[in-house]
Amino acid sequence: MTVSIPLVVLLGLAVVLAVRFLKLRLWMALVCAVFGYLLATTVLAPDIDRALKALLDWVTPGS
Repeated sequence: MTVSIPLVVLLGLAVVLAVRFLKLRLWMALVCAVFGYLLATTVLAPDIDRALKALLDWVTPGS
């Protein structure tokens, strides 16, 4: 799945807002980022990729 830059920027903005307004600690955000990085190398990565693609296709039909 190709992730476009706007999606990455949108998710990054969500993390920044969570750190700032929801009192999410920076170390918690970093742990989540490392977990996501490590999860991408597991056997679950293709299933997660398909689920995200299906969700994005459902949210943005015709794209």
